[in-house]
Amino acid sequence: MNKQFLSIAAMLGALSVVLGAFAAHKLRDIVGPEDVAVFETGVRYQFYHVFALLMVALLSQKFTNAWMNRAGNCFITGIVLFSGSLYLMTAMKAAEYVSLKYVGVITPIGGLFFVAGWISLWIGVTRK
Repeated sequence: MNKQFLSIAAMLGALSVVLGAFAAHKLRDIVGPEDVAVFETGVRYQFYHVFALLMVALLSQKFTNAWMNRAGNCFITGIVLFSGSLYLMTAMKAAEYVSLKYVGVITPIGGLFFVAGWISLWIGVTRK
Protein backbone atom coordinates (compact mmCIF):
# COMPACT_ATOMS: atom_id res chain seq x y z
CA MET A 1 0.00 0.00 0.00
CA ASN A 2 1.30 3.44 -0.89
CA LYS A 3 0.84 5.39 2.34
CA GLN A 4 1.70 8.74 0.73
CA PHE A 5 -1.04 8.39 -1.93
CA LEU A 6 -3.46 7.21 0.76
CA SER A 7 -2.70 10.26 2.89
CA ILE A 8 -3.03 12.69 -0.02
CA ALA A 9 -6.30 11.05 -1.09
CA ALA A 10 -7.69 11.47 2.43
CA MET A 11 -6.77 15.16 2.52
CA LEU A 12 -8.12 15.82 -0.99
CA GLY A 13 -11.29 13.90 -0.12
CA ALA A 14 -11.89 16.08 2.94
CA LEU A 15 -11.23 19.15 0.82
CA SER A 16 -13.79 17.91 -1.73
CA VAL A 17 -16.46 17.73 0.96
CA VAL A 18 -15.61 21.20 2.28
CA LEU A 19 -15.60 22.75 -1.21
CA GLY A 20 -18.83 20.96 -2.14
CA ALA A 21 -20.52 22.28 1.00
CA PHE A 22 -19.22 25.77 0.24
CA ALA A 23 -20.65 25.56 -3.28
CA ALA A 24 -24.02 24.37 -1.99
CA HIS A 25 -24.41 26.85 0.83
CA LYS A 26 -22.43 30.03 0.20
CA LEU A 27 -21.12 30.24 -3.36
CA ARG A 28 -24.65 30.71 -4.75
CA ASP A 29 -24.79 34.05 -2.92
CA ILE A 30 -21.53 35.22 -4.52
CA VAL A 31 -21.62 34.17 -8.20
CA GLY A 32 -24.21 33.21 -10.79
CA PRO A 33 -25.53 29.70 -11.45
CA GLU A 34 -23.19 29.09 -14.41
CA ASP A 35 -20.16 29.86 -12.24
CA VAL A 36 -21.47 27.61 -9.47
CA ALA A 37 -21.79 24.85 -12.07
CA VAL A 38 -18.15 25.36 -13.11
CA PHE A 39 -17.03 25.16 -9.49
CA GLU A 40 -19.14 22.05 -8.86
CA THR A 41 -17.56 20.39 -11.91
CA GLY A 42 -14.18 20.93 -10.27
CA VAL A 43 -15.42 19.40 -7.02
CA ARG A 44 -17.00 16.43 -8.82
CA TYR A 45 -13.85 15.60 -10.80
CA GLN A 46 -11.71 16.07 -7.71
CA PHE A 47 -13.88 13.58 -5.84
CA TYR A 48 -13.83 11.06 -8.71
CA HIS A 49 -10.06 11.15 -8.81
CA VAL A 50 -9.70 10.96 -5.04
CA PHE A 51 -11.26 7.50 -5.38
CA ALA A 52 -8.92 6.71 -8.27
CA LEU A 53 -5.98 7.75 -6.07
CA LEU A 54 -7.28 5.54 -3.24
CA MET A 55 -7.45 2.66 -5.70
CA VAL A 56 -3.85 3.29 -6.78
CA ALA A 57 -2.74 3.45 -3.13
CA LEU A 58 -4.32 0.10 -2.36
CA LEU A 59 -3.42 -1.66 -5.62
CA SER A 60 0.21 -0.56 -5.46
CA GLN A 61 0.83 -3.27 -2.86
CA LYS A 62 -0.10 -6.00 -5.34
CA PHE A 63 1.15 -4.29 -8.50
CA THR A 64 4.55 -2.88 -7.64
CA ASN A 65 5.75 -1.05 -10.71
CA ALA A 66 6.53 2.48 -11.82
CA TRP A 67 3.24 2.72 -13.72
CA MET A 68 1.27 2.72 -10.48
CA ASN A 69 3.34 5.64 -9.18
CA ARG A 70 2.83 7.46 -12.46
CA ALA A 71 -0.91 6.88 -12.20
CA GLY A 72 -1.06 8.33 -8.69
CA ASN A 73 1.08 11.32 -9.59
CA CYS A 74 -1.02 11.97 -12.71
CA PHE A 75 -4.24 11.89 -10.67
CA ILE A 76 -2.81 14.36 -8.14
CA THR A 77 -1.51 16.66 -10.88
CA GLY A 78 -4.84 16.42 -12.69
CA ILE A 79 -6.74 17.43 -9.56
CA VAL A 80 -4.46 20.41 -8.99
CA LEU A 81 -4.59 21.60 -12.60
CA PHE A 82 -8.13 20.67 -13.67
CA SER A 83 -10.10 21.26 -10.48
CA GLY A 84 -7.77 23.98 -9.24
CA SER A 85 -8.16 25.98 -12.46
CA LEU A 86 -11.96 25.75 -12.21
CA TYR A 87 -11.83 26.96 -8.60
CA LEU A 88 -9.51 29.78 -9.62
CA MET A 89 -11.75 30.81 -12.54
CA THR A 90 -14.74 30.95 -10.17
CA ALA A 91 -12.78 33.00 -7.64
CA MET A 92 -11.63 35.38 -10.37
CA LYS A 93 -15.24 35.77 -11.55
CA ALA A 94 -16.34 36.50 -7.99
CA ALA A 95 -13.60 39.14 -7.71
CA GLU A 96 -14.66 40.49 -11.12
CA TYR A 97 -11.19 39.95 -12.50
CA VAL A 98 -11.45 40.43 -16.25
CA SER A 99 -8.81 38.24 -17.87
CA LEU A 100 -9.66 34.56 -17.49
CA LYS A 101 -8.19 33.30 -20.76
CA TYR A 102 -4.87 32.15 -19.29
CA VAL A 103 -6.48 30.17 -16.50
CA GLY A 104 -8.84 28.45 -18.93
CA VAL A 105 -5.96 26.84 -20.86
CA ILE A 106 -4.84 25.02 -17.71
CA THR A 107 -8.08 23.04 -17.38
CA PRO A 108 -7.64 20.75 -20.42
CA ILE A 109 -4.02 20.09 -19.42
CA GLY A 110 -5.35 18.81 -16.10
CA GLY A 111 -7.83 16.68 -18.03
CA LEU A 112 -4.98 15.16 -20.00
CA PHE A 113 -3.29 14.24 -16.71
CA PHE A 114 -6.50 12.47 -15.66
CA VAL A 115 -6.48 10.47 -18.90
CA ALA A 116 -2.77 9.70 -18.48
CA GLY A 117 -3.47 8.54 -14.92
CA TRP A 118 -6.16 6.10 -16.06
CA ILE A 119 -3.95 4.77 -18.86
CA SER A 120 -1.02 4.42 -16.45
CA LEU A 121 -3.27 2.56 -14.00
CA TRP A 122 -4.36 0.21 -16.78
CA ILE A 123 -0.76 -0.45 -17.80
CA GLY A 124 0.25 -0.83 -14.15
CA VAL A 125 -2.28 -3.57 -13.45
CA THR A 126 -1.71 -5.45 -16.70
CA ARG A 127 2.09 -5.63 -16.47
CA LYS A 128 4.14 -7.56 -13.99
